[in-house]
Amino acid sequence: MIAPTGSHFRRRRPSPGAPLRLGYVPLTDCAPLIVAHELGMFARRGLSVSLSRELGWASVRDKLVQGELDAAHAPCAMPFALRLGVGCVPTECVAPLVLNLHGNAVTLATHLRKEGITDGPTLVEWMRRQRRSRQLVFGVVSLHSSHAWLLRTWLQRCGLDPLQELRLVVVPPPQMSANLRAGHLDGFCAGEPWNSVAIGRGDGWCAAPSCEISPGHPEKVLAVLGEVAELRHNDVVALTAALLEACAYCACPKNQESLVTLLSRRDYAALPSGSLRPALSGTFPLGANRTAHWPDFLVFQRSDSNDPTTDKAGWVVQHLLDSTARAKVPPVQLGRVFRSDLFGLARERIGVAPALPLLHENTLLTV
Repeated sequence: MIAPTGSHFRRRRPSPGAPLRLGYVPLTDCAPLIVAHELGMFARRGLSVSLSRELGWASVRDKLVQGELDAAHAPCAMPFALRLGVGCVPTECVAPLVLNLHGNAVTLATHLRKEGITDGPTLVEWMRRQRRSRQLVFGVVSLHSSHAWLLRTWLQRCGLDPLQELRLVVVPPPQMSANLRAGHLDGFCAGEPWNSVAIGRGDGWCAAPSCEISPGHPEKVLAVLGEVAELRHNDVVALTAALLEACAYCACPKNQESLVTLLSRRDYAALPSGSLRPALSGTFPLGANRTAHWPDFLVFQRSDSNDPTTDKAGWVVQHLLDSTARAKVPPVQLGRVFRSDLFGLARERIGVAPALPLLHENTLLTV
């Protein structure tokens, strides 16, 4: 759905005192929102929050533009895209919290492994031999996303030109595995649990995690409508504080199995625990009877990982926006979108010193 445009478009205005409408897409990294809701972290800070499960990022974008959501779990580039009006009506949006680092992976189709491809170099060799027969097709969730950038970066490091030697197409994450199996895709880059789903079904194998392609890259943020941040300032600070506590809960190894059980519920991710556990545990089945240990596969909290600093904002603008969009974001605007000031106020409410983790070891979640 495309957000309405033109003189007749009217955005729904935020209502002070009404429940905050918080959207999420059922991925592994939506966990802090679910935890804050289920453990009462929102309620303890005096907030009434209504969670809204969305089909995908286009739905999140459009509902933010229309004012049907006040805030959402969102890709790190979305606040900039909304502000610039990329595919929508220009909409003020801020990010007071980075929800996680990493969490994506490059997965290649099983049929490529059967043809002798086991890593990047063998992929290049195969492509050089097959150059005239067919062009490889890779899926991403959006052409303007961390996933597309990560995939292009990995391919370039392998020695390929992603703009000339293969084709990128947009595919909804839940459909990646089926398209690998059908032969419509040769690989994809997506967030968890969709790599684990494809691997578990025997449709693909993991070639590289995003924590190795770009260590420390921001992934999802809390995106808040600008007018909500202005009119409901105290509520947004409280919302950020609750989610910061939830990030700490998700980062605590003792809570891993309770978190897997919670996310697997029908009203959340609705997927088998075996598809959710790899990203949370860091023990990642690669396919073809191989396993890797990547403790940084998905980072919910470590040092200043949650702080939406201007450095993180600069990384997003430099790597995830095209040249035309980048030119519209002068350095002075970085801190007006990634709101480290709001994050600082939230951290003060919790009583945590800058750059220190919360070390949250809450009572195990009962589900």
